[in-house]
Amino acid sequence: MPPANSESLRNTKALAFLRICVGILFLIFGQYKVFGTQFTLHGGFQFWINKFMEGDSYPFMIPVLRGFVLPHATAIAFLVAYGELAIGVALLIGVWVRPASLFGFLYMLSLLFSSNYPGAHAPLWQYFGASLDHSVLALCFAAFLVGDATTAWSLQRQGNKTTP
Repeated sequence: MPPANSESLRNTKALAFLRICVGILFLIFGQYKVFGTQFTLHGGFQFWINKFMEGDSYPFMIPVLRGFVLPHATAIAFLVAYGELAIGVALLIGVWVRPASLFGFLYMLSLLFSSNYPGAHAPLWQYFGASLDHSVLALCFAAFLVGDATTAWSLQRQGNKTTP
């Protein structure tokens, strides 16, 4: 059996690897929204919100989407675009990982409730199945909040040499 220290190092590196991979995903998600204008200025965001309201949103989210999100669509589209990019950068370089993970977790929950409703009469397991595209990332963000995802491969940790 390997020493406990090597097990801890392996787990630390695994969490850092997951953090970096999720960061790369969010860089990909954010960069095309920030550097292109289709999502932010030419109706891409509104298209998705309207599509969600056609039957993919949980019933309690429809008034929020219709009454708040759509009237402020351009501002929220920019918030989403730059938010995804900021989350990606923070996770990739390992700086401000907990705040980025908190916002990422809340963002994934809002997407889950806006777009993953399986229907009123669906069996319980279908709620979980329908939510996989957002719940898995929400669980990753929860792990980054609970654990210390900056112990390995992080600029934050390199700048703070006194902490083990």
